[in-house]
Amino acid sequence: MSERKGMLLRLDPAVHDALARWAADELRSTNAQIEFLLRRALADAGRLPGHTGRMRGRGRPRATPDDGEEEPGQLADARHDQ
Repeated sequence: MSERKGMLLRLDPAVHDALARWAADELRSTNAQIEFLLRRALADAGRLPGHTGRMRGRGRPRATPDDGEEEPGQLADARHDQ
């Protein structure tokens, strides 16, 4: 993944609160919601660069078998083998 750029953003407290509630409703962080909205505005204006990487999906990332958890369906498959 490419390096992310940080920036300071000053918002009206009421705007921030509304944004944070919206982000929570969509299972995103406030930062991810801001990026989502900026990307959508850029795309709508025809200004989103074509080489822009994809955003990570909403919600918590899926666990991988390397995390010590089973893959979905792995437990069910083991039960059918018995």
